[in-house]
Amino acid sequence: MIAAACSPQMTAECLVAANREFAERLATLPLQEGIHPSAVPDVNLLCVTRHIPRAPLVYEPCIVLIGQGHKVGYLGDEQFRYDPEHYLVLAVPMPFECETHASPAAPLLGLSVGIQPALIQELLLQLDDDDGPAAREMPRGICAAPVTAALRDASLRLLQALDSPDEARILGPQLVREIVFRVLQGPYGGALRALAAQHTHFGKIARALKRIHADYAGALDIDTLARDAHMSVSSFHHNFKAVTSSSPLQYLKSIRLHKARLLMAHEGERASNAALRVGYESVSQFNREFKRAFGTSPGEDARQWRGQIAPLPAVPAP
Repeated sequence: MIAAACSPQMTAECLVAANREFAERLATLPLQEGIHPSAVPDVNLLCVTRHIPRAPLVYEPCIVLIGQGHKVGYLGDEQFRYDPEHYLVLAVPMPFECETHASPAAPLLGLSVGIQPALIQELLLQLDDDDGPAAREMPRGICAAPVTAALRDASLRLLQALDSPDEARILGPQLVREIVFRVLQGPYGGALRALAAQHTHFGKIARALKRIHADYAGALDIDTLARDAHMSVSSFHHNFKAVTSSSPLQYLKSIRLHKARLLMAHEGERASNAALRVGYESVSQFNREFKRAFGTSPGEDARQWRGQIAPLPAVPAP
């Protein structure tokens, strides 16, 4: 393995070679179009063979590592490019817009590693990390950072483990742990620390997001969410927007639309049934808001994406 022949302080040329090997190993896997689970829990494989224009999507908390192609995420006025040289960190479930740059000749290849708050808490306990960066400032829920030599080496070994069912089962979880550790130690590890710290504003907003994901089909009340977070309504709105760049009501609407999209793409639900299942009382309102969000009708969108959008796991408990 290229990475094994390099020192921990990998040279620029060696890192380029390691990135190339990462892409080559991904290309040897039997990847299907879309996002699909691997043999290692919390690890999904990505393959896209066409350009996808800027469109809304939702990621669960994860680390995304790209081997070939690139994506550009848009959150308000900010852009986040993630490619072979940059990984994406999403500390909370985040609706944002994304453009995928890929083609049949050069598909986008990558993997995502789910972020489990319990693992972060365990790592912080072992690090004896009582530093509180999240208490001093509010981290962003999404960011992109340069891939380091240590992170690339761990991700290469994870792909290598997928070649063997036994290695995937035994070594895979340890390699996931290492990848999360490397990100935790990186420039944006503060968001992961804040996610594990329940007393911080970030931790409280993360729990509110978990509640929204669990109860999105119900009659959620912003006053109740604020009270559960032990914040005033104005403080809750301020901190919620600082983390997600969205108001609570806008976030809830986006989650409902994305959940309905998955119901139609994976379960074959009709738009009217999907609308009711995610909490809409008016199907016509659902159709209008769906087309405004995704640029097409629910039926057309379901036909386009059927089988290609991976079902999202439940948001893990903090």
